[in-house]
Amino acid sequence: MYTFNAFCKVVIRYATINSWRDRSRRQKREISFEYLTEEKFYPFSTSDKYFIDPYEQYPVTICGQTVILSNGELATALLSLPDKKREIIYLYFFGHYTQQEIGEMYGRCRSTAWYHIHSALQMLQEKMEVFSHEES
Repeated sequence: MYTFNAFCKVVIRYATINSWRDRSRRQKREISFEYLTEEKFYPFSTSDKYFIDPYEQYPVTICGQTVILSNGELATALLSLPDKKREIIYLYFFGHYTQQEIGEMYGRCRSTAWYHIHSALQMLQEKMEVFSHEES
């Protein structure tokens, strides 16, 4: 029994040492994202932005709440969605509700809520593509 206990202590000790070494090696290879906050990234652009108001706001009212967007195309596309899709987008992205909570609100399961969120995002994407092609 004494020999077995000693063996277990040795095994546990070396397992601890190995895990500590693995962790320290992993930390040396990891890259910190703190440097991203220090640098400023400027987007490439080919359009003249001197006459565009960068602080233009587009208020959108959904579920009795007003959301202020800075993208006019997104605001227009969001307003053109059906009411239910607009509410689901608001609850998920602006209200920070989970898929489970949204499903319970509408009497559905989590996967159905995710389906509605996904289909609403696809509709938004299609409408924004139409608006971007109209401007061109």
